[in-house]
Amino acid sequence: MAYYQQPLDVTTLPAWQALLKHRQDMQGFSMREAFADDAKRFERFSMSASGIFLDYSKNLLSTQTRDLLVGLAREAGLQNAIEALFNGERVNASEGRPALHTALRRPIGDCVKVDGVNVMPDVHRVLNQMTDIVGRIHSNLWRGYSEKAITDVVNIGIGGSFLGPQLVSEALLPFTQHGVRCHYLANIDGSEFHELAAKLNAETTLFIVSSKSFGTLETLKNAQAARTWYLARGGTEEKLYRHFIAVTSNNQAAIEFGIREKNIFPMWDWVGGRYSLWSAIGLPIALAIGMSNFKELLSGAYSMDTHFRSTPFEKNMPVLLALLGVWYGNFWGAQSQAFLPYDHYLRNITKHLQQLDMESNGKRVRQDGSPVSVETGPVIWGGVGCNGQHAYHQLLHQGTQLIPADFIVPVVSYNPVADHHQWLYANCLSQSQALMLGKCRNEAEAELRAKGLSEDEVQRLAPHKVIPGNRPSNTLVLERISPRRLGALVAMYEHKVFVQSVIWGINAFDQWGVELGKELGKGVYQRLTGWDQPPAEDASTQGLIDFFRGRHRG
Repeated sequence: MAYYQQPLDVTTLPAWQALLKHRQDMQGFSMREAFADDAKRFERFSMSASGIFLDYSKNLLSTQTRDLLVGLAREAGLQNAIEALFNGERVNASEGRPALHTALRRPIGDCVKVDGVNVMPDVHRVLNQMTDIVGRIHSNLWRGYSEKAITDVVNIGIGGSFLGPQLVSEALLPFTQHGVRCHYLANIDGSEFHELAAKLNAETTLFIVSSKSFGTLETLKNAQAARTWYLARGGTEEKLYRHFIAVTSNNQAAIEFGIREKNIFPMWDWVGGRYSLWSAIGLPIALAIGMSNFKELLSGAYSMDTHFRSTPFEKNMPVLLALLGVWYGNFWGAQSQAFLPYDHYLRNITKHLQQLDMESNGKRVRQDGSPVSVETGPVIWGGVGCNGQHAYHQLLHQGTQLIPADFIVPVVSYNPVADHHQWLYANCLSQSQALMLGKCRNEAEAELRAKGLSEDEVQRLAPHKVIPGNRPSNTLVLERISPRRLGALVAMYEHKVFVQSVIWGINAFDQWGVELGKELGKGVYQRLTGWDQPPAEDASTQGLIDFFRGRHRG
């Protein structure tokens, strides 16, 4: 039976038991000593794939550790699970759907079937539709209600309809096509809409409404606000179609909103939101960087797909990163992972990875509904490199928690200023080095004595300067942030998340946990705005409702 129909309890596998024993053997493992004893440790634990270089030598692992982890992946049936994913099997078991985001970046000659129907013609039909619209807008053939060319595009969406496209369009800012500015509107907070609208001209603004149901509360409210704003500034109902595009599976709702059918792009139920930037959800990306660069993005992701599907696990980048995450989360007690991009343009990658990982693997039951027997998804956090050094890196270096970190850095800057990039790259490497090396008590004391401090002062201050080290990290280096390499990087993390879900036996492609708050929100709204409403289910919520109603006026 397929893994998603009858998931294994991973703790019962011989490989898991072997790893438990190995973990005890590794208790005194020192990365310092490992590097001193093995001149080829860096070569042994580094690799390249799809334009990404990975150094994972600064980890709490030996060759035996890697072999045992790879053995776990094999015993868990990972290879069959990978094939099931790519072949369009219903790996999203709770919703009875495939998870075929990989089909969105496959070449036209491939065949991928869902319910016996090849989906590739539809995928490439949509790509052609995107190409047409992007070309018309970039060549000033798409005109607003006053016949002026479009200068600004606003993507209205939330979650996967926002985070992925925002990450990519901002990461690839050096590839931006002149003449069209892209903006993102996600938050239902009216202040965000107000601040954005102040920068726009209704005559030259195009809105893209991205919602599978065309009923997502935040997206629909912002779309209605945009529609009202457009009409208040001289736009007409008759020409509203020139200013609104939809990406949705609910064509009728979009048409009733005023969007003409030819301006509606499909969303397929076999693509989850957080995996959707490769689809028409990526239209704002294509408008920002051009269709040619968007296709390079797809090509890079496909390259990583090929690597993931065909490379032995010992040399498989997403698999190794996933297994290291399992190693730390399940055997070392790590509860979070930091992502530290040393590149201004990658500043939003952590937000995308938060959703990708935490919405996918924040689960407590296996695919068959039975409780998990191990810890699952970690807390994902982090931010831009050097800024973090002066904020939360203190916790990484001297805190009591083990927090694995991924450093991401390009070799080449698009905007070199003096020797800034050399210092940026140096800081990235030195932080991972410091996490590994640390500073022992003897080194701390020697450092203080060299400053001429008295022995009493040395003994008083030394404990504060000790840094334990032996803290794990990966370093991912890209020659530069290009569409192709970025596509590979994002796809790599998608596959990493999937691998971990297979090992834990959970479903990476549903997100039932986000629904409860939405459902309760409707009741809270009615109690905030209505009369003669029954009290809330708990005194705290009712008290906060009363606080609002006692002070809010219209």
